[in-house]
Amino acid sequence: MFKHEKSLLRNVQVEKPNPQYAALLQEQLGGPNGELKAALQYISQSFRIKDVAIKDLFLDIGAEELGHMEMVAETINLLNGHDLAVEKVTEGQIESAVLGGLSPMLANASGEPWTANYVNVTGDLAADLLSNIAAEQRAKVVYEYLYRQINDKYVRETIDFLLNREEAHNALFREALNKVKDTGSNRDFGVTNDSKLYFDFSTPGKYFESPEPTPPSFENPRMTTTH
Repeated sequence: MFKHEKSLLRNVQVEKPNPQYAALLQEQLGGPNGELKAALQYISQSFRIKDVAIKDLFLDIGAEELGHMEMVAETINLLNGHDLAVEKVTEGQIESAVLGGLSPMLANASGEPWTANYVNVTGDLAADLLSNIAAEQRAKVVYEYLYRQINDKYVRETIDFLLNREEAHNALFREALNKVKDTGSNRDFGVTNDSKLYFDFSTPGKYFESPEPTPPSFENPRMTTTH
């Protein structure tokens, strides 16, 4: 069950409208590394998880990502302003101006609509956790790019908050991966001789020795999970 709280997870504001930047920020609303993708990926993955604490973690983070989506959408709304004028419409803003009346739409920065193909669900907890860790890392990269391209102090504050929350999620997923590191697709990790071979197809020279694979570990004693 989800409940709607009328207040945002964190209040957002802008110094002034900036429709061009609003089009860029659409990437984190309806893009492959955006908030909607993250929310639906984590919630969808949670349905078959038997570990109660990890199931709660996926649902908690998924619910928070919906809150992030709301923050991004409201920021886009403020950046778009209320001036629907054809002479100010540039590439990347056409869908919003023509179809949405400046509403934040479920599309990326190029106007491509969001698709469920962005969502990764395997049913294997270790694989899904690694996918989520990578998803949080990619989201951080996009937010870092967006941060560099705006001087609006309020938008930067919003992005800074979201960046730090992505880092928190990243660390929590890593902690969960430690808990299941010997299960699922990690159960037989690196047990045959084939897993210890390095094929040197580069010329000249050999830069890497034969690997000695071990289960992945992302120990972070500073992060704790409570449920």
